[in-house]
Amino acid sequence: MTIGHLPGCACCAPRLGRRVAARTAFAASAAMAAAGGALRPAAAFAQAGRPATPQAAIDALMAGNGRFVSKQSGMAACTVDLSALKQATASGQAPFAAVLGCADSRVPPELAFDVTIGDLFVCRVAGNIASADIIGSLEYGAAVLGTKAILVMGHSSCGAVHATIEGKAVPGQISTLYRSIRPAVALGGHDEAAVVKANARIQAALLRDSSPVLADMVKQGKLSVLAAYYELATGQVTLLD
Repeated sequence: MTIGHLPGCACCAPRLGRRVAARTAFAASAAMAAAGGALRPAAAFAQAGRPATPQAAIDALMAGNGRFVSKQSGMAACTVDLSALKQATASGQAPFAAVLGCADSRVPPELAFDVTIGDLFVCRVAGNIASADIIGSLEYGAAVLGTKAILVMGHSSCGAVHATIEGKAVPGQISTLYRSIRPAVALGGHDEAAVVKANARIQAALLRDSSPVLADMVKQGKLSVLAAYYELATGQVTLLD
């Protein structure tokens, strides 16, 4: 399944999840007829149907992942009118959550959480590490765009983690990633999955503790910063906190 699927494919049955139904209720455009079924109208970029609390944002992410894992029909990427959605979000954005994920091509956040254009503020870097630039980006997402949750998501068979554990010479600037991941290696040793999970927890804690902006929002109950683990073989996301 891809975000650009046409209606009539197996995943595009007319069943809508709660968030997609909310979008339909608030959308300005009417449903457009198409061969094999009807595309659902997209919501404006305003906050119609958007999770209003950190817990609601986490719940929406995990519910979406459940649909992705089970290959449930009516997934958001297939049921919204992407053409109308692009037009509706061209003037602004209001993502409900942010994801700090690995650059690995096998870990697509929008698919993994069954969301679509305008839902997630995504930062991706090998090893899902919280560098200064990444922290600044996530601060912007939370303080300016209003994201309610930040999920730091490691994954199985992470090449950056594997390379850090081995500690071998690598070309170019690849080894600059090592210093951020070594604290997790100190905790997990040669157990790659344990290191990935430790690294996700460490980076999430770094976001919570090193950024006064994010720390204050967490303290006020306006934001959650959690660590998670993505299993490549199944697509399942497990919260680690």
